[in-house]
Amino acid sequence: MHIYPAIDLKNGQGVRLLHGDFEKMTLYAPDVVVQADEFVSAGCSWIHVVDLDGALQGKPVNIKAVEQILKAGSKVQLGGGIRDLKTIEDWLTVGVDRLILGTAALKNPALLKEAAKLFEGRIAIGADAKDGMIAAEGWLEVSSVPVIELAKRFEDCGVAAIIFTDISRDGALTGINAEATAALAQAIDIPVIASGGVSGIKDIKACARLAHFGIDGVITGRALYDGRLSLRDAIETAAQLALEDR
Repeated sequence: MHIYPAIDLKNGQGVRLLHGDFEKMTLYAPDVVVQADEFVSAGCSWIHVVDLDGALQGKPVNIKAVEQILKAGSKVQLGGGIRDLKTIEDWLTVGVDRLILGTAALKNPALLKEAAKLFEGRIAIGADAKDGMIAAEGWLEVSSVPVIELAKRFEDCGVAAIIFTDISRDGALTGINAEATAALAQAIDIPVIASGGVSGIKDIKACARLAHFGIDGVITGRALYDGRLSLRDAIETAAQLALEDR
């Protein structure tokens, strides 16, 4: 099970939002190059990056910052403002390993399916949910589409993963929703990455113990920045529990 340290970009800097609210934003990484290097030094194989400005504007905004993060040497999965095939091609060309489509999955499923088939294994779905329903447009809109229903629409088209974020927990340090993540993973044939609410090593353990249901990894941000969780410890714990599960 992978641990994905997160860098959420606003105006070229790393921030964290509370419950996805742009009015409740804290600056944690003014220099994203330094932050990315620290994550890589701790042993991560992936960095999870979100272009928050891009998610709001519907197009890439923090391009320079993403390119700087790529230089750290880790694989990068990126979401935010990816709404057309050209943007997908452009990001893959500059070296992003995996792209996350959220709003497009809800509003332009044909684009997601086409991209997943053209770039098999490099397209993920951002399933951001509030009360079990998919949210879009930078979490400003909540739909009437259940998470599992959305995920099932994209089975068998080459999607690499589903990133399931419980918005009510995101940035709040209230504990990850491991049970809901495992339930989603059991219901579909696509690996699921848990996100939202990680408060410490207990959340890593909770997901790792359910990894056999199809949980591929855990995204964590604020807990790392606040010092509540050591990235190195999280990576080692996930690896150890995976061995025990075998």
